[in-house]
Amino acid sequence: MTEQYQLGDLLRLPRGFRYTQDSAKIVGSPGFPEHVNVVFAVKVYVLLHRKSPHVLCVTQQLRNSELVDPSFQWHGPKGKIVSENSTTQITSTGSLVFQNFEESMSGVYTCFLQYKPTVEAVVRNLPLKYVIYAYREPHSYYQFTARYHAAPCNSIYNISFEKKLLQILSKLVLDLSCEVSLLKSECHRVKMQRAGLQNELFFTFSVSSVDTDKGPKPCTGHNCESSKRLAKAKNLIERFFNQQVEVVGRRAESLPEIYHIEGTLQMVWINRCFPGFGINVLKHPKCPECCGYEIG
Repeated sequence: MTEQYQLGDLLRLPRGFRYTQDSAKIVGSPGFPEHVNVVFAVKVYVLLHRKSPHVLCVTQQLRNSELVDPSFQWHGPKGKIVSENSTTQITSTGSLVFQNFEESMSGVYTCFLQYKPTVEAVVRNLPLKYVIYAYREPHSYYQFTARYHAAPCNSIYNISFEKKLLQILSKLVLDLSCEVSLLKSECHRVKMQRAGLQNELFFTFSVSSVDTDKGPKPCTGHNCESSKRLAKAKNLIERFFNQQVEVVGRRAESLPEIYHIEGTLQMVWINRCFPGFGINVLKHPKCPECCGYEIG
């Protein structure tokens, strides 16, 4: 019969978390009797390529108790963990620590604790189970669509205008460490209501954040969070298109050949996980926005 796991404690490490001597520590939860095929497993979430919390080989009760002659033995997805290496460490008190957590390290980890509560007492054995997941922040971005009255679809002016528009939009969000990417550009002939045919450009582009250390200016502090930078970028782009509508509306002379069509700007917020990762609210109710690695 397949082992079933119940949700235990959970820790999600935020982006930019830095460890100190008093860093987060995760304790185990006591399981059920061995003949019952249900194990209480503590779920731990570790940001990909980051250091994990200290996963302790004790329960909260035992952590506050005196243990005589304790011994700790860890087993992971690949079997017994026997020694330290560049990515895994077992401390002298039995804590498991990962230095650079990879998706392949995700899985079930069990620590077998052996100890005596007093010198005269009988040795006790306690298995503690953890399910450790690698997770990534979702790839979040805004997707915009906009339509322009255009030159004939085979005209080189449309191509030049497309390049110029992308340059302007990219420059708008550059200082926010955001980037604009063209997803699709198409020219179509559109039959207007009670009017003839006109040429229209259909633009679809995304606005996403990049690492702040890759931007033109170093950014630190609360306002450098990806979501805050993207929100500012969205506002700048919406203002830019609104200004285009105002400029066209104030023109006394005939309209230019290529101009933004009022009311056609649309925007959606998109969260996507990288391949092999997924958002599963039912499986991870306390980490609903985590792109967790799918353990096979």
